[in-house]
Amino acid sequence: MPAGRHVAIIGAGAIGVISAIEALREGHRVTLIDPGEPGGEQAASYGNAGWLSSHSVIPPAEPGIWKKVPGYLMDPLGPLAIRWSYLPKALPWLVKYLLSGWTEGRVEKTAFALRDLLKDAPLLHRKLAEEAGVPELIERNGVMHVFTSRGSFDSDLGWRLRKKVGVEWLELSADEMRQREPDLHPRYTFGVVVEEAGRCRDPGAYVAALANHALASGAVHVRDKATGLRLSGNKLVAVVTENGEIPCDAAVVAAGARSKQLTASIGDPLPLETERGYHVMIENPESGPRSSMMASDAKMVVNWTNKGLRAAGTVEIAGLEAAPNWKRAEILRNHLLGMFPKLPKDIPASRIKTWFGHRPSMPDGRPCIGYARASRDVVYAFGHGHVGLVGSARTGRLVAQLVSGKAPEIPLGPFAPERFL
Repeated sequence: MPAGRHVAIIGAGAIGVISAIEALREGHRVTLIDPGEPGGEQAASYGNAGWLSSHSVIPPAEPGIWKKVPGYLMDPLGPLAIRWSYLPKALPWLVKYLLSGWTEGRVEKTAFALRDLLKDAPLLHRKLAEEAGVPELIERNGVMHVFTSRGSFDSDLGWRLRKKVGVEWLELSADEMRQREPDLHPRYTFGVVVEEAGRCRDPGAYVAALANHALASGAVHVRDKATGLRLSGNKLVAVVTENGEIPCDAAVVAAGARSKQLTASIGDPLPLETERGYHVMIENPESGPRSSMMASDAKMVVNWTNKGLRAAGTVEIAGLEAAPNWKRAEILRNHLLGMFPKLPKDIPASRIKTWFGHRPSMPDGRPCIGYARASRDVVYAFGHGHVGLVGSARTGRLVAQLVSGKAPEIPLGPFAPERFL
């Protein structure tokens, strides 16, 4: 595949804009197709917790999770909730989700694959941020996980597997944690610091800066909604949009949770689902962590951003169209107030911002990265679930390698779309 192809990239989120930067670097001509503003509030990247956690290698489903499904159905405010009305539609995805984590061996296979994808991610993002003129938005200073007991850490399969794939960490006693985080609630008595990880100070602004860098480097942004792909035999002819067709030599499907319709248009019905996520952010908080952290009991990440203290996490399975359940954001706020007792309980509503969006998720916790079955002119790059921002840097490089016909820098077998077809 020669350089100088016209590559249409569908989706201007983190993965789409980094794919554009890397494709331009390979000598291709790039058109970004997205009706929205890159980094805008409509984008999953905007609401990201802001962690660049290169150790996030454990898929959501682990052995025995099937026992918890009745609870997920009964509790609309739990860490993972499934709306009854959406259950019939979600059931095929949920079955694949449960099977993917049925054994420790299956989870381990995903952990090794994700480690390849995420390793060195903070460094890759730092380089991109420097190119885009926003180095201050990426920090490589580690993240902390806090636990209510040493036992809850020791019994966690995820940390055993992280060790197996080469993740290292520093363990903290209650006293050591208190020295680092004096405002943290004393119920947390054990912690680990993963020093290789980093954070993004403003995910929306970061994606917007990357998009501007791509445009300044020669990319064109077409504000339109892609609805399909048109092939002639095994050759791509055009991306079909609501307002016509965009002729191109190659296309990248990086439309996040809305990628399913596009792959189905060329015969690849992939099991993509939206894990609906929420965040809450307190502007000018009176207290909080000194470092970014995840609370094991609340299943949420707390991260300082340039706009305030952000808490993000939990999963809701309810599809693309259902209205948000803002009580889920209130739960995050309450967890945040509980973690840091010095935060006032009567923070004015004007200082509390909430957000809701869609994580694009494959049932086995691994994204789809690879060629479409019908044509090697079409590359898929979506379904990253909880690792979209952190995984976007290497994914963009892989996309450019695939579009150029080069050998990918990591094995892509575990991410191949064919695993579901």
